[in-house]
Parts: sequence; C-alpha cells; structure tokens
Amino acid sequence: MDNDSSIAQIAAILREEAGRLRPGDRLPSSREVMRRHNVSPVTVSRALGRLAAEGVVVTRPGSGAFVAHRTERPAAAPDLSWQTVALGDRVVDESAVVALLSGPPEGVVPLTGGYPNPGLRPDRQLAAAAARAVRR
Repeated sequence: MDNDSSIAQIAAILREEAGRLRPGDRLPSSREVMRRHNVSPVTVSRALGRLAAEGVVVTRPGSGAFVAHRTERPAAAPDLSWQTVALGDRVVDESAVVALLSGPPEGVVPLTGGYPNPGLRPDRQLAAAAARAVRR
C-alpha cells in the first residue's frame, strides 16, 4: 500500500513545488492539494509523510507543511568499519530468546500472554448466561 501510485504522484508534485520555494515557505494546505488533484486526505497525508521522512518538508500540526532547510549531505557514505573493530566477531547466544518464544512445557499454564488458557475459560457457563440474556 505504501507504493500506491497516487501517493507517489502527489509526493512528486509536492517535491517539485518545494524545490521552487525557499526554505521555510509554506506548501499548499492539505485541503487545497485534495481539491487540486482530486485525492483523499489519506493520500495527501502519506505523501507529506514520505516527504517529511526524506527531509524535504517539515510538518507542523495545525500549521501546515513547510519547506525544510536544506542541509549539506556528505558526498561519500560514512565509514562504519569501526563497528567491526569495536564489536569484533561476536557470537550471539539466542537460547534465552528461543526459550521465551517457544511453547510452554507440558502441564504448565503460561501467564504471559494476557489471555487465559482456553482450557480455563468457562465456555459452557458463558454460553448459558448469554442465552439467558438473549431470551430476556
């Protein structure tokens, strides 16, 4: 759903418009964009969200969307090789996580899910109470 063509089209239109404006200038309101391009509020919201994630616009609830101040990006990708040196070749012991994600042993009632074990629910009594309520 994120790659919807209408969202991409509106994002491209707004990106182009933001390119013509100065940083800090206000983009057209969401209602104006909806009216101009005959799209839904969700489409405009997602397009603006995409542009905000790219750093093209800054949105302020109740005020609108504004062209972001452009910052210089580094030409080359950052050097992350220090992480390999700092962390080394570590082996992660996943046994604790596997134990948490596996089912409980036989005869154990898990209390971590927030829902009671289906065997503990009084289904017959609940059905009888619901039937009585419907009859009344």
